[in-house]
Amino acid sequence: MRLSSGFVLTAALAAALATGPGAGAAPAHPSSDPTPPGATYTARFDNVDVDQILNSKRRFDNYFNCLMDKGKCDPDAKELKRLLPDALRTDCEKCTPVQRDAANTVIEYTFSSRPAEWSQLSAKYDPEGVYWTGPQ
Repeated sequence: MRLSSGFVLTAALAAALATGPGAGAAPAHPSSDPTPPGATYTARFDNVDVDQILNSKRRFDNYFNCLMDKGKCDPDAKELKRLLPDALRTDCEKCTPVQRDAANTVIEYTFSSRPAEWSQLSAKYDPEGVYWTGPQ
């Protein structure tokens, strides 16, 4: 499965969740990303072990609950939540290559292993179905 034109759950779900050009409607949440055009998101998350997060129910659930406004957000999850709408809208154009790879990993895992969470995230961050076209 690859990210397609329009989808990003970024920068890592973890960054749960990122990438693709948002041709069409804007995301449900306005962007609050101050990153200048042509720049990338902070690389501080490039060393995050996404597999470790995905393999820990507690850590995955913490990110998920933060993104869904169901729990507290640690600083990393809070940053992801802030950047996610912009990443969706812009096809993750400000993501580093490492963040794009992490996003693919997170999306593949969540789509196949946590379908209930995937459905909730999609309903919240892509309610019109503009960013995600399904597995490819």
